[in-house]
Amino acid sequence: MTDRTSAPYRLRLPGPTAVPETIQQAMVAPIVSHRGPEFQAVIRETASLAKPVLGTANEPMFFTSSGTGMMEAALANVLARGDRALVLANGQFGERFASIARSLFLDVDCLDVPWGEAVSGDTVAARLAKADYQAVVAVHNESSTGAVADLAGIGAAVRDTPAVLVVDSVSGLGGIEMRQDDWGVDVVLSASQKALMCPPGVGLASISGKAWKVIGDGRERARFYWDFRKARDSAAKGQTVFTPPVSLITGLREALRMINEEGVANVLSRHHRLADAMRAGGSALGLEIFTKAPIVSDTVTVFTVPEGLDGTDVVRHMYEHYGTVIAGSRSRLKGKVLRIGTMGACTETDILQDLEHLEKTLLDLGWPVRSGAGADAAGESFRQTS
Repeated sequence: MTDRTSAPYRLRLPGPTAVPETIQQAMVAPIVSHRGPEFQAVIRETASLAKPVLGTANEPMFFTSSGTGMMEAALANVLARGDRALVLANGQFGERFASIARSLFLDVDCLDVPWGEAVSGDTVAARLAKADYQAVVAVHNESSTGAVADLAGIGAAVRDTPAVLVVDSVSGLGGIEMRQDDWGVDVVLSASQKALMCPPGVGLASISGKAWKVIGDGRERARFYWDFRKARDSAAKGQTVFTPPVSLITGLREALRMINEEGVANVLSRHHRLADAMRAGGSALGLEIFTKAPIVSDTVTVFTVPEGLDGTDVVRHMYEHYGTVIAGSRSRLKGKVLRIGTMGACTETDILQDLEHLEKTLLDLGWPVRSGAGADAAGESFRQTS
């Protein structure tokens, strides 16, 4: 066995992702007062820079939170006890949304499809025609399966109904197109540690006018820390309600500066190019794409583990022998899939090295592949899109 300490540590998960040096440097700046003018300027610039990434004119709000915290926050603000929610469940995080909703004593109706597939806008429209819901809840990028929701179609189905469309874009925002205003997405929630290239700890939410009317309708809701009304009032002052992660938000400002300097369209194109190459390389190694949805993720590539191999063994071997950390699954797909991040500050070199280490791991575990097949296929993909 290769000594683990001899191989550089490479974080290639579908989040958290590696943090670029410029963002790390931004985060070690001296701490300033979270109520003072210096941090007010940081908050206001960060919100302004987030708007093009979200595709919105709304004022984003920031929280000290994980992505799951923001999922709970969204439901706690939009829905009151006993309200009916339609949850689109096609993977681990759709199911998590349903579990959170049940914990808030909501009436949950799951629209289930097989994992790896996605719910169509037509299917949502048909369900809304038969029953009244206060919210439709979806995952933009289901990172457990690599399926991307058709938010344009779902938004069109929900827009002219009383329901509020709530979307988790934790693993999508910054790497997969989000057009909140154009698509009629009422609540977008996300977090800092994936395509936004920062450490975990910052949650964000962007709220439409339609959703604000519901949030402020006067009905009782169980919310204090997560109260979006308080957060909106504080955001107008360039603050957060409660103590924010000052250094992390300063890092997020730098990350959003980087995204806007590269250009949002260019960032999305880069993610697509890298993901295409990863898919081509994996296919050349004999790995099938798990995702069956019409829109396949550009921030995480999900491969089916070949018969006779255990995905847990592949993940462990890549880390222990080559220092590359990828993901399997902790859900019903445990041992059956491999998940590799193609998000954030990912480069062509990252993709080629991922495939080299994956190939070596497969060979070590007895899976027959042609030497260099993955890198050759990825290189050809890069040449075709250069």
